[in-house]
Amino acid sequence: MEKCGKVQQKVSCIFETHVIDEPASKRKFQGYKVIATDVIKSAAIASSITESTATEKLDGTCVYIAEWQGLPWLWARLDRKPNKAGDKRFKQFQFLHQKWEQGPKDIPEPTFEWNIEKDFKEVPDHWRPASDVNLVNGQPQPDKSRHIPGWVPLEKKSRQYCWHESAVDLDRGLGLFLMQKEGCPQCLQIQALPLRSALGHTAELIGTHINGNAYSIGSKRNPLHFLVIHGSIPLSDPPEISLTEIQNWFSSTQEGLVEGVVWHCQNGKLFKIHRHHLNLPWPLKDTTPIFSQRRVEILVDSSNFESDENVNTAFQKLSRIFNKKCDSILDLDQLLDSDGEK
Repeated sequence: MEKCGKVQQKVSCIFETHVIDEPASKRKFQGYKVIATDVIKSAAIASSITESTATEKLDGTCVYIAEWQGLPWLWARLDRKPNKAGDKRFKQFQFLHQKWEQGPKDIPEPTFEWNIEKDFKEVPDHWRPASDVNLVNGQPQPDKSRHIPGWVPLEKKSRQYCWHESAVDLDRGLGLFLMQKEGCPQCLQIQALPLRSALGHTAELIGTHINGNAYSIGSKRNPLHFLVIHGSIPLSDPPEISLTEIQNWFSSTQEGLVEGVVWHCQNGKLFKIHRHHLNLPWPLKDTTPIFSQRRVEILVDSSNFESDENVNTAFQKLSRIFNKKCDSILDLDQLLDSDGEK
């Protein structure tokens, strides 16, 4: 697989943003919204954003494909967050700094330094920080959201990450990948491919039990989860990079029926825009996302399995409809049911 932009940190909005005092639709219990302005970020301009590649932002959970104990493996996203004491200490600093900004500057500006071991929650022994995390004296440092992005390797038969595990066969080093068919922008393919072929990539895990299943993939009867390599679903006719053009694209075009757009710059930097940045709804209520409207070809070949012993159920089901096609990913569940009735 070709190298695409990797999501090792939170991706920045392409525009400067401001906060409005309204409950967020994306995150429960968040009493504010982050809305885009019409000012393109200077970092995006410095990264030659107009020469970047625009791809579809998918609604799932981020994963990482990397070696674990010498084997190709799937890693789940796990950010290290401040504990109560660390959060309280940081908020006290914010209060003091705000008072300093508003008052006379006859005292030194308050500063703050994290104590990573004392201020942050514990993480599993095998947790590793994301590759782009800033290090100070060898210690990973939090980003602006006070999180330290990181990864944890899947444990077999883990209840917490059971839907992650349903997209891979770790014993055989295989993953269920959903990808755009070469030469056919409106077509998708489902393949069982070696995880080793995707080492170093990040991907979006999407499917039946991920984030409310915005793409209506599978069902409780036939749960399906797929890996989509970040940057692998390019937009054939992306909007011009202006707030008005992007708003019109989301609101008035068929291709704009997506959660968002990610721009991959030649220097490796990533920038995004999400519908919520424009105060637009997601998931879509009365319209099918464009991703769910693409034709799908199933190419999960049972010959990849050395034996039927302990083969992932999803791999088995999909291999039974090998070489079959359906008009959209919405029809996969029916196709699997019709095969089971034979």
